Amino acid sequence: MLSNLVMTVIGPDRPGLVEMVTANVVEQGGNWLESRMCRLGGQFTGIVRVEVPSEKCDTLLASLSKLEHGGLHISARKEATVTPATAGSVAVLELVGQDRPGILHQISRVLAQHNVNVEELSSDRVNAPMDGSMLFQARVSVRLPASISLTQLRGELEKIASDLMVDVQLNPAANTSK
Repeated sequence: MLSNLVMTVIGPDRPGLVEMVTANVVEQGGNWLESRMCRLGGQFTGIVRVEVPSEKCDTLLASLSKLEHGGLHISARKEATVTPATAGSVAVLELVGQDRPGILHQISRVLAQHNVNVEELSSDRVNAPMDGSMLFQARVSVRLPASISLTQLRGELEKIASDLMVDVQLNPAANTSK
């Protein structure tokens, strides 16, 4: 029998962090299934899903906790069951605009009001190419419930886009097999 673990990983960025985590997974007969990792503000951070023989799960958790001594904090949860993706259409929301506090909050409020699920989100602040000011940009994969169409949600987002001074694009995802 196999168990799935979902982990968060964070610690001061330095070479070898991924190897430390993967070594512990492999030593317990585990398999690395999926992950998202990056450097944020000098910290290495990520989320990981691994599969490990059920009888080795507690041993893996114990070995991962020993990495705390090296400054790497790992939090893990056993995944009860792997649930299939919920029904609904998948879309990709892209936005870009002059950076200011509250952009993502306002956008996520509209999504929440319509029971739209955020499946993946990445955002960044970058220098504007012409004047060097800061731009906020985000790419969000969302799953729309049957109660709202892509056109309706696009309209709701466009209503607040001008107040936020952002350009918003909402399009069907190219691959909806997630």
